[in-house]
Amino acid sequence: MTSHVFVDESKEGGYLVTAAALLSGDLTSARRAMRGLILPGQRRLHFTHESDGRRKRILDTIAALDPTVTIYDASAHHRRRQRQVCLDMLVEDLASAGTRMLVLESDESIVELDRKTLYRAVRAQECQDVLEYRHLRAFEEPLLAIPDALAWCWQRGGHWKARAREMVAGIRTV
Repeated sequence: MTSHVFVDESKEGGYLVTAAALLSGDLTSARRAMRGLILPGQRRLHFTHESDGRRKRILDTIAALDPTVTIYDASAHHRRRQRQVCLDMLVEDLASAGTRMLVLESDESIVELDRKTLYRAVRAQECQDVLEYRHLRAFEEPLLAIPDALAWCWQRGGHWKARAREMVAGIRTV
């Protein structure tokens, strides 16, 4: 079965791109589970703004969804190249896995650069007939809360990182 991958970045204390893959057949129930965590008055989940109790509940829900999570760490690169090298490695990994859809959290300041990077990377990996990519805002795609939460935990350290580590299948230093 094919997968969809949801991506968010974190710039606190280093540059990370967190990618969470879910099987295509699990997307409807996963979206329902993540939407069920949104409180009245919230437009979306944003881990930074949640209480510790809510964070634990969100992480329990994510763990039950069993995403395959990879963290790409480009902290060693110059700031201007960090996202590009992460996306290059991500596309290489997705091409070899036969991934169908890549969804990135939309940040209007970098969408155009992302499109250029992804266009080039997808062609370099010869997966343009298989891999689609989209930029969506977090309120449009509730599954973007998964990489957001895990990236926050990873960067936060301590028991939060230990909890995220349980769900992280791999760390790629690029």
